[in-house]
Amino acid sequence: MDVVNDLLPLAAMMLVTGAIAGVLAGLLGVGGGIVIVPVLDAALSIYGVDPEIRMHVAVATSLTCIIFTSISSARAHHQKGSVDLRLVRIWGVWILLGSLAGAIAASSVNSQILSAIFGVVALIVALKMMLPTDNLTVSNDLPQGLVAPVPPLMIGGLSSMMGIGGGTLSVPVLTLLNQPIHRAVGTAALFGLLISLPGTAGFVVSGWGDSRLPPGSLGFVNLIGVALIAPVTVMMAPFGARIAHRLNKRQLSMLFGSFLLLVALRMLYQTFSG
Repeated sequence: MDVVNDLLPLAAMMLVTGAIAGVLAGLLGVGGGIVIVPVLDAALSIYGVDPEIRMHVAVATSLTCIIFTSISSARAHHQKGSVDLRLVRIWGVWILLGSLAGAIAASSVNSQILSAIFGVVALIVALKMMLPTDNLTVSNDLPQGLVAPVPPLMIGGLSSMMGIGGGTLSVPVLTLLNQPIHRAVGTAALFGLLISLPGTAGFVVSGWGDSRLPPGSLGFVNLIGVALIAPVTVMMAPFGARIAHRLNKRQLSMLFGSFLLLVALRMLYQTFSG
C-alpha cells in the first residue's frame, strides 16, 4: 500500500502533464515535449533517479509520447488543410537522419548539458517569436542547393536531443523562410512523428541494460510514463488544434513565445543553480 501511495502523486503529475501537453501539441504544433521534459525531469528527481541519466530518461520518454501525440495533432491539422505535404517530402528524410544523429549524440553527454541545450534553444526561439518580427524573413522560400538539408538536419538533431516534437524549432524556422504560421504549425505536427520515431529507437538502444534506470524502462524510455502521459495527450490534441484556428497570426506567435520563455527560464535556472 505504501508503494501505491508513493506512486499516486507521480501518476497525477503525469496525467496533468499529458493534458497540458496535448492541448499545446494541437495549439502550437509541438509534440508536447517542451512540457513533458521539464516536468518529468522534476518528477524523476523527486523519486531519486540518478542525475547522470535523469534528463536522458525524460527526453527519451517524451519522444516516445510524441509518437502518439504527433499522429493525433497532424490528423487534426490535415483535416483543416494546414499540413504542407510538399515540404514534408522535401525535408522528411533529412529530419529523420538528424533525429537519429541527435539521439546518438545525446546519449554521450551528461544530463546537465542536455538541460543547458534545452534551456538555451527554447530561450532563443521564445525571444524570436515574441519580438515584433512577424514580417521578418531571411529568404523568400526554402533554401536550395548544398545548404538545403541544413535547416531540417538541425531541426531533427536538436529536437531529438531536447525530447521535443520539432514544432518548437520548425515553426520559427519556417516563418523565417516566409511560410505562413498556421501552415508552419500544421506541418510541424507531422514533423514531430518523423523526429520521434528514430529518436526513440536511438534512446532505446543507447540506454539498453543501464543499471541506473528506473523500473519499467526500455533503454532510456520509461514505459510507465508513456502509458500515463501518451493517451491523455492524444485525447487533448484536437482541442488545441481547434483553438489555434481561432487565433490570428500575432496572437499565435505571442502565445507560443510566452510559453517557451517561461519554460526556458525555469530550465536554465535549474541547470545553473544545481
